[in-house]
Amino acid sequence: MDLQHAEEEFEKYLDGYDRDNDKVKLKIIHTYGVVKCSRKIAEGLKLSEEDCKLAQVIGLLHDIGRFEQLKRYDSFEPGTMDHASFGVQILFEEGMIRRFVKEDTWDEIIRTAIARHSDYSLDTKEKIEDERQLLHAKIIRDADKLDNCRVKLEDSIETMLGVSAEEVGSSTISPEIMGQFEARTSILSETRKTKMDYWMSYLAYFFDINFKVTYELIAENRYVDKLVARIPYGNPDTAKEMERVKKELNEYVSWRSQA
Repeated sequence: MDLQHAEEEFEKYLDGYDRDNDKVKLKIIHTYGVVKCSRKIAEGLKLSEEDCKLAQVIGLLHDIGRFEQLKRYDSFEPGTMDHASFGVQILFEEGMIRRFVKEDTWDEIIRTAIARHSDYSLDTKEKIEDERQLLHAKIIRDADKLDNCRVKLEDSIETMLGVSAEEVGSSTISPEIMGQFEARTSILSETRKTKMDYWMSYLAYFFDINFKVTYELIAENRYVDKLVARIPYGNPDTAKEMERVKKELNEYVSWRSQA
């Protein structure tokens, strides 16, 4: 597993994009963030060096479909394209995977992990029977969410949501979204109506973390408190609800990180 070669080829691939574009820049930084988080999780699970590097390569390639989505639609909205499926198509059906990984030894693991990394849940489609494929599908999902915490804290709210942070905090949380949160599930993207619904979906993905080590990293970085505090809640009802959200999420993360 030649991680250095994969990273060198990825840098060449990025030369086809405008690196100064805010959305492209966001995705580049996120990609390398996921690579780093994948390594942390794999090491925390005490995996072999091969599996640690494999997790990093999957992190490097997991969002390759996003770059094409930006090129075509200048959008991250799920309605424009299934970026995971498209990533699998360009890597495996069009053969681009050989540009990054010369051997085909790990193809099915990489294909499965990328194909399933943005599913609502790993239980919503066909069950992954192969244990190593399932392991890496879980690692990339956790690493993606873990770096997304950093993304939501560091990047422009306007770039992510198309409006200012103040506009997000002045909106309300839809009852259906709060119901999903109270059921401790991820938010179905098609049920989001307001900008606060979108922000809630970024918090509810803590309910879909696979590993204790990931919860430990979430707790260590105080991501719940920081994410909740990122938005100024001008709507008093929203402000009150978010205090409850913060309390319940912190209790949940604490429980999962100690279990």
